[in-house]
Amino acid sequence: MPGRLSFRIFAHSWTSDWNHGNAHFLRGLAQELVSLGHQVRCYEEADCWSRMNLRQEGAAAEGQALNRFREAFPQLDVRIYRRNALFVDFLCQELREANIVLVHEWNHPEVVNSLLAIKNKLGFRTLLHDTHHRAYTSRKEILKFNLPQFDAVLAFGEAIRKIYVEGFGIKRAWTLHEAADTAHFRPVPAEKDTDVIWVGNWGDEERTGELEEFLIQPAAKLRRKFRVYGVRYPQPAQARLESAGIEYRGYLPNLETPRAYGHSLIALHVPRRFYSNGLSGVPTIRVFETLACGIPLVSTPWKDTDGLFSSGQDYLSVENGRAMAAEMRHLLGDERAREQMAAHGLKTIREKHTCAHRARQLMEICEELGK
Repeated sequence: MPGRLSFRIFAHSWTSDWNHGNAHFLRGLAQELVSLGHQVRCYEEADCWSRMNLRQEGAAAEGQALNRFREAFPQLDVRIYRRNALFVDFLCQELREANIVLVHEWNHPEVVNSLLAIKNKLGFRTLLHDTHHRAYTSRKEILKFNLPQFDAVLAFGEAIRKIYVEGFGIKRAWTLHEAADTAHFRPVPAEKDTDVIWVGNWGDEERTGELEEFLIQPAAKLRRKFRVYGVRYPQPAQARLESAGIEYRGYLPNLETPRAYGHSLIALHVPRRFYSNGLSGVPTIRVFETLACGIPLVSTPWKDTDGLFSSGQDYLSVENGRAMAAEMRHLLGDERAREQMAAHGLKTIREKHTCAHRARQLMEICEELGK
């Protein structure tokens, strides 16, 4: 399948990243495919959950986020669809010249199965792209897709890939890790007004205990300037942050994150517990983005079983809250240590883990699919 390809990529949302971390990598990957000379069209459903919640942030916040997206990705052709009586006709029109249809896991089953139903008629290849934990935590949700009709699966970690092969019987599956969009995530020099920053959502009680142990208690103990950005924080959680002296600043459009990192001395990483046990080795997008911004990263317990980074050099992983407080105190007081770690992590990202790297890997996978 050589030469210029026509990609069609379906994602929950491209325009909104409100509680939708999957948009981060997909935007960068699509842009890199365009830069390689391929035709790319991006699809999202009208009034999707992420976009509707972004709207609830208010007109100013929504406008800022959408304007930043358009400014950053002017070449992305984003098309909006509706699941109605004309949906299949829409798919037939949009996909008739497609070579590769990439379907992200966070799409409605009706969307996924409708396009799978016409793939043989139109002659395109379909790839399921999974950057979530539902294959591990909600098997029945994945089984709503007509999995045997996919030509292959792209999983964002080896543990997820094995689930598709061993648990779902998928014959062709590759590990395609996420990566940093280094065109937009890079060091931003700024005056330091934050000691420790954490960017992440409260969510569905998937890391409440971890946040208490590794964020809230160290903050209360150290009494340094902590800032937290993210959404879905209930009032009791916001009150708990305030009691520990942590400033909660709410929703932060992802493209504004590099500037927030630039104002900070160190960053905290608190993966959801699934990525610390059964899915260990699967780094979430925040690891790549944080290191790409040249800021030292300290993580709750996480094992890089996929061998993407050098623990202790690219980032630090600590075992408990007491060790977290001690490591934060050490780094905040040692500028040279911060600089060394930041430089090492940034170098690793630029050499191995950019969206350009992943776009080239995807092209190699497409070539193999054509054999």
